[in-house]
Amino acid sequence: MERTLQQYDHIMANCRDVLLKKHQDYGSSWRIFRPSSLTDQLFIKAKRLRSIEEKGQQLVDDPLDGEYMGLINYSILAIIQSQLPESVGLELTETQVTDLYDREIATTRALLERKNHDYGEVWRELRLSSITDLILAKLLRIRQIEDNDGETVASEGQEGNFRDIINYAVFALILIEEGVGNPQQVDKL
Repeated sequence: MERTLQQYDHIMANCRDVLLKKHQDYGSSWRIFRPSSLTDQLFIKAKRLRSIEEKGQQLVDDPLDGEYMGLINYSILAIIQSQLPESVGLELTETQVTDLYDREIATTRALLERKNHDYGEVWRELRLSSITDLILAKLLRIRQIEDNDGETVASEGQEGNFRDIINYAVFALILIEEGVGNPQQVDKL
């Protein structure tokens, strides 16, 4: 478990670095997105991963680990966006973004620790294609909750699903870094 937490911290530090560099370039332009638009950004990234897995090749030279990092960052932004009151303006300072981002990393890391305790790191035995499918299923759930005006009857809600996407994307990046997962190889029936 300690190794996983070190890997998690390393990956999240990289994601944080990318987000803050993009904040320098673009400011808080992501704040203009409605919740459904952020969800659709995540959906695009996950569908690209699945498409490449199924085709076994990619023609656009954007690294696939960048898509997983995008899943992490957009999920964190979606959580932040949902929690900010409407009175907060569109533009956030780098300090505000950093503080909000770090808070969500810590909360999501704590969730990972609890789930890893209960599940015993079974994710290490998953295929990368299964992780992609789990992410897509979470996104479809979020979209349904959005279509239901945020109302749920028996589920954990949108935030829990976004946190699961973050952790699944971290797992994928760990597997790729360890050479266990090949994003262009999918299990064939």
